[in-house]
Amino acid sequence: MAADRRTSLTRRPLRMTLLMVALGLAGAVRAQSLQELYEAARAYDATYLAARAVADSAQYQLGQAEALNRPKVGLGVSATRTETDPPSKVSRDRFGNTVSNAGLTASYALFNRSNSVTIEQARKNVEVAQSDLDTAEQDLIIRIATAYFDVLAAKDALATTQANKTAIAEQLASAKRNFEVGTATITDTREAQARYDLATAQELAADNDLRVKGVTLDQLVGRVGVQPRPLAQPVALPPVTPSTVDAWVNTAESSHPAIRKAQLGLDVARLEIDKAKAARLPTVDLSGSFGSQHTTGTGVSYTGTTTNAQAAVALNMPLYSGGAITNRIRETVSLEEKSRNDLAYAQRSVEEGTKRAFFGVQSLLAQVKAYEAAEASSQLALEATQLGYKVGVRVNLDVLNAQLQLYTTQRDLARARYDVLVNSLRLRQASGQLRPEDVTAVNGLLAR
Repeated sequence: MAADRRTSLTRRPLRMTLLMVALGLAGAVRAQSLQELYEAARAYDATYLAARAVADSAQYQLGQAEALNRPKVGLGVSATRTETDPPSKVSRDRFGNTVSNAGLTASYALFNRSNSVTIEQARKNVEVAQSDLDTAEQDLIIRIATAYFDVLAAKDALATTQANKTAIAEQLASAKRNFEVGTATITDTREAQARYDLATAQELAADNDLRVKGVTLDQLVGRVGVQPRPLAQPVALPPVTPSTVDAWVNTAESSHPAIRKAQLGLDVARLEIDKAKAARLPTVDLSGSFGSQHTTGTGVSYTGTTTNAQAAVALNMPLYSGGAITNRIRETVSLEEKSRNDLAYAQRSVEEGTKRAFFGVQSLLAQVKAYEAAEASSQLALEATQLGYKVGVRVNLDVLNAQLQLYTTQRDLARARYDVLVNSLRLRQASGQLRPEDVTAVNGLLAR
């Protein structure tokens, strides 16, 4: 009977290894890299595509604004036919005439400060839209990385749950055999059965969680049945570079899209003050026209063609607007103060978020090292407990607890590694440095 237990204990690590290999081969059939799925999401995700459309539209809005400083030319053509029936005592003949007109008109703003400010604001708005697009792209990277590694974590959780269930099943069978021959009590069997039933419930929950996480990833990339490629073994997590939080904060202050957008908002608000003040300034417009009129008919004193041309310069100077301009200036000054506070809030929020993300990654890296040590210790503890059970100094429950501790540690270690990668990307997002090249770097850590 002791030989049975030894054989069972010897085969257990092998069975778990085979199970993990089988799962890995099954996923490798259609495994897709993070880079591939990110490219798919860029072409499918509605939120990102909407931000890109807004950025494109800002360019057209700039074109509309720039048209204010360009000449405007128009063409007008008309024809009028007039018929007259005179009184019968005067004449029995109807007479009439046709007048045809054609002309060109042109105008050009020689001086209009408001138009110039509007153009400057449109240029700033193009940069604002680009900042929003950068934010949307960074958000997409985080969402695709989170969904990707959530699926891998769910797969690992299911695999460890199944391995734990298999080990419990073997321990349950051993307890039953020992009870039948009288070397163990019924308590060992019932404890193992209870653990087996619990492991079954946990397996069902883990399987459902994997399905849900898979649906999330599928929806994000617009595909069905996506199988992410696992991390290469052994796992080599990159260190945080630079290694000081101040360096990250300094970079964030100069490159974060939220700060850049807030600064642009302040610039636009200042331009709005200039525009409000421009309402007090004169405007100078140049206009001109050239036309031709052709008249034909009977009963008219003149037939033929006449032409005319004119040019004019108009100056308009506002004198009094009932206080509207003054109040508009005061309004824009208040809005500038709001924009200044928005910028300060953005700077503080980015600094706080960067520090939180930095310390979070540092903590996760330390946790990974601790879990790696715990995994090795748990493996040794399990082997010692199994040996103690074999010689009769440990009970079945001790073995079950040692097995659970090992598999739980392995699951948590895998989750911590994925969290390091995702939160490293979040750190770059928090500091405004996240780029598609970072996806490529993480993709290099995946199995080939």
